[in-house]
Amino acid sequence: MAFIALGINHKTASVDVRERVAFTPEQLVEALQQLCRITPSREAAILSTCNRSELYLEQDHPSTDEVLAWLAGYHNLSLEELRACAYVHQDDDAVRHMMRVASGLDSMVLGEPQILGQMKSAYAVAREAGTVGPLLGRLFQATFSTAKTVRTDTAIGENPVSVAFAAVSLARQIFSDLHRSQALLIGAGETITLVARHLHEQGVKRIVVANRTLERASILAEEFGAHAVLLADMPQELVNSDIVISSTASQLPILGKGAVERALKQRRHKPIFMVDIAVPRDIEPEVGELDDVYLYTVDDLHEVVAENLKSRQGAAQAAEELVGAGVEDFMQRLRELAAVDVLRAYRQQAERLRDEEVLKAQRMLQNGTSAEEVLALLARGLTNKLLHAPSVQLKKLSADGRFDALAVAQELFALDEGSDKRSQ
Repeated sequence: MAFIALGINHKTASVDVRERVAFTPEQLVEALQQLCRITPSREAAILSTCNRSELYLEQDHPSTDEVLAWLAGYHNLSLEELRACAYVHQDDDAVRHMMRVASGLDSMVLGEPQILGQMKSAYAVAREAGTVGPLLGRLFQATFSTAKTVRTDTAIGENPVSVAFAAVSLARQIFSDLHRSQALLIGAGETITLVARHLHEQGVKRIVVANRTLERASILAEEFGAHAVLLADMPQELVNSDIVISSTASQLPILGKGAVERALKQRRHKPIFMVDIAVPRDIEPEVGELDDVYLYTVDDLHEVVAENLKSRQGAAQAAEELVGAGVEDFMQRLRELAAVDVLRAYRQQAERLRDEEVLKAQRMLQNGTSAEEVLALLARGLTNKLLHAPSVQLKKLSADGRFDALAVAQELFALDEGSDKRSQ
């Protein structure tokens, strides 16, 4: 039995290679079944995200060459190209790797929470494909449990470490209930897309996307159930907006002090939280002088991000220790499971010998042998049969000079040198 974690990630492969090795959701079930059919893998799961593609396998004996060849062939890559950026972890190291990944310790953004959900999805798909059995299943459950402990007992994922997440987190601090808030997002680029995703996840009541072109705003708005408007429509939307986050490529400010003053009057000075992520700035600095406006710039957010990243790095050490404990606990349980089959076989053998001796004793009683004699013969016969195989093996081990095995046998049978003397 061997566990294997094999794959590529953002540390070992370029975006171009990661894109070519990625699996689409539609491919996963068929790929998993093919993987188990073509390679020596008895159990398998695939985790495929924008930053990594990893195979988690259980095999009789470690055999990675065939798996690498299958992966290269499946994605039409040369085996040499894949080998150059692939990594392989086995047994304890494979368990540790899976637990680190699920806990966000191996992510591009330290402690990011999405990876645990992605790993749970990988497990669910593998179950659907019928490629997860008892061993890999136990490993996934132990991985999820360890990741949950890391999230609960450390601050690894508490503080935002992206500008977009930091902006939304600040908004959440100011407005305790975002379900009743409207957000106006100015721009439709990558940063605003991330902001929209975070706001949507936080359950913001209404999101409005304002952009220079309505088409681009509409595409983003459709993804998150938002409303798209042109930049020219901002004054009307500003009146109803509690949160304003802007990130455009404009070289000049697009939101001035006068427009915000007018909006505040119509809002009866209900506070507005504003974040200007753009460089150059989208919101005139003078807006920050207004009462009832909380204005943050990208520099303010970078300070928050830097401080939070430092906090996460401090928590990472504690998280690594929890992962180490998780690995040790899982491997110990696995070793205990390995003894179950041996114990079961030994018990079955002992019960068979017992039944044979009991049957022999019953026949003797039926033939008129006294109970005292039958009991003595039963005890002697059962003792001899139980000790026969171990005695033969111990003599053979001794003859072969296997004194280490003799020491193990003494421990196994709970013997010690003084036992004979005490019994005399």
